[in-house]
Amino acid sequence: MRGAAILIVAKAPVPGVAKTRLAPRYGLCGAAHLAAAGLLDTLRTARRATGVTVVVAQTGDLRAAVRRDELQAELDGCTVFCQRGESFAERLVHAHVTTAALGMDRVVQIGMDTPQVGVDQLAEALDQLDPAGDRCVLGDAADGGWWAFGTVFARGSRTLATIPMSRPDTGVRTRSALRDYGLDVVALDTLSDVDEPGDVDRVVRMCPADSEFARTAALLDQETPLAVASGQRSVR
Repeated sequence: MRGAAILIVAKAPVPGVAKTRLAPRYGLCGAAHLAAAGLLDTLRTARRATGVTVVVAQTGDLRAAVRRDELQAELDGCTVFCQRGESFAERLVHAHVTTAALGMDRVVQIGMDTPQVGVDQLAEALDQLDPAGDRCVLGDAADGGWWAFGTVFARGSRTLATIPMSRPDTGVRTRSALRDYGLDVVALDTLSDVDEPGDVDRVVRMCPADSEFARTAALLDQETPLAVASGQRSVR
């Protein structure tokens, strides 16, 4: 029995660990709250997809995370396993291979930093995948990386271990490696992801009205510069 899955690669939103590049604007605690909000939005969107199993490859200590009870409630409705691998690219490969071994033939993998993604976009990505074909999907990120990769039976996923991540040419190099592997690469929508403080405003403008990420960003922006400097945040 096989099926379709949305694979979310996630890091526990622990202050000082998650989204630390946002700290100059939001403080370490505020950055963790934004990470938690982005993950909550992503989990809830994925779980609204019809006929799809939500799989989460997780790293970090959720017990030390902000908003851990809300996150655990969402994760209870998912299939969860721990990430493995020395590098991020190796962890991506392991996540795809493990998800395929769980019985998933069509898999679309995303992260937790595109909270604006909609259920229709995820469903469309899965619809592009045919277990009998050699097609994959790749969603470019505005910074030159990619925000989504989908394939069947984990085909081409091992090529990810050969690609330097978080570079302006990561997307181009990934697409080239997948084509060299023999896959037809279908382009998804280009999205902005959240890596730097300036990314937050762009992503918020694309979020739906009920977005936890947008709500959290608005609350954090109401706080004082002193709270940023001290790392003390009152957002809940």
